[in-house]
Amino acid sequence: MKLPLDLISIRHVTGMSAVLLPMLDARRPDWDAFDAHVERTVAAGLIPAVNMDTGYAHLLDTATKKIVLDRTQAIAGGEFVAGAFRLDEAIDVRARGATPVIVPSESVHDVVTSYEAISTAVDRFIGFELSPRFHPAGKIWDLATYKQVLHIDECIGAKHSSLEREPEWDRLRLRNAERPDFLVLTGNDLAIDMVMYGSDYLLGLSTFAPDLFARRDHMWETGDPRFYELNDALQHLGNIAFRPPVPAYRHSAALFLRLRGWATSDATPADVPRRPFWEQALLWECGERLGLW
Repeated sequence: MKLPLDLISIRHVTGMSAVLLPMLDARRPDWDAFDAHVERTVAAGLIPAVNMDTGYAHLLDTATKKIVLDRTQAIAGGEFVAGAFRLDEAIDVRARGATPVIVPSESVHDVVTSYEAISTAVDRFIGFELSPRFHPAGKIWDLATYKQVLHIDECIGAKHSSLEREPEWDRLRLRNAERPDFLVLTGNDLAIDMVMYGSDYLLGLSTFAPDLFARRDHMWETGDPRFYELNDALQHLGNIAFRPPVPAYRHSAALFLRLRGWATSDATPADVPRRPFWEQALLWECGERLGLW
């Protein structure tokens, strides 16, 4: 393994935050809380990412996902990204001025061929490689495939969710050599310091605290050594929220938003794993470390 000392650089960080969809109960979204959370994400300087796993997109019907897009567009204009499971969804997202994130699908066997086809329908999209530990349809590409994706002009970046540092470092080195403007978007909620090495991010963890993530990012850009302390505290929150079973992080997020006064309920759709009754105490301690109360 080559240590990543060559990758460390002080720079501006592009942060994309997967927005939680607050719920009133297991069936009804809390649209007022959702709108407010998109607004605070934009106000913090992060790019909202909707209809992602954090927003329960795989559990929503088409009509509800369109409502999410409409409400986000009303707040953020076209300055957001959104998950797209099919080509027609990608076209719909792009028609609103936003950038589609191509969610892995069981029907895609050759990602390069698929992305080349998408590039003829939309002029801008983000790829997504996902460990099968998250979903059976997920796949981490080999570096040769990544290189081919890197050279599809319409693909402006790719979210990398292997939860491993070394393959992400390899992608950063390849990106730096071949296409410096390509976004390597870390999806590693257990290693949010990947921004130190050149990754930008599309994270679920940032929905807990878009304000603090934005502050941390600014500290890195300006060379403020307080970056490390805040990053450590945010990572502690991530280690709590993203422990197994990982999909239950969405319930942790709902609890944390309720603690912050940003949601009235910790409800989640019925198919989302729930945390134990003492989860709130763990999250309260995380918030104390972050100076939130």
